Amino acid sequence: NQVSSNAQMDDKTWTLIIHLSQFCGFLIPLAGLVVPIVLWQVKKNESPLIDQHGRIVANWMLTAFIAGVVCFMLSFVLIGIPLLIVLGLLCIVFPIVGAIKANDGVAWPYPGSYRFFPVD
Repeated sequence: NQVSSNAQMDDKTWTLIIHLSQFCGFLIPLAGLVVPIVLWQVKKNESPLIDQHGRIVANWMLTAFIAGVVCFMLSFVLIGIPLLIVLGLLCIVFPIVGAIKANDGVAWPYPGSYRFFPVD
């Protein structure tokens, strides 16, 4: 069915965009936090898949923020510096892997992220 195929393609596209929109923060400060949340909130009622991916991204962003604060505080005793580097790398790798999985139609909760919003 052409209509359901287009709707499924649209869902995949939006889930991919939600994951990759985290990189907007490299262009405009705080946009990497705001854009994915806004996209998720605007589109979540259109598809359970979009809602699920939005929850995954929101969970990761909250987890990464909390981890970043903890690592920053630990940087005063030097252990936080390498932890901040690792966290920075994960903030690049996880959205890319999540977007690839989303394009394949798979929901991939980012490893280590706390589930503030339940993911089905």
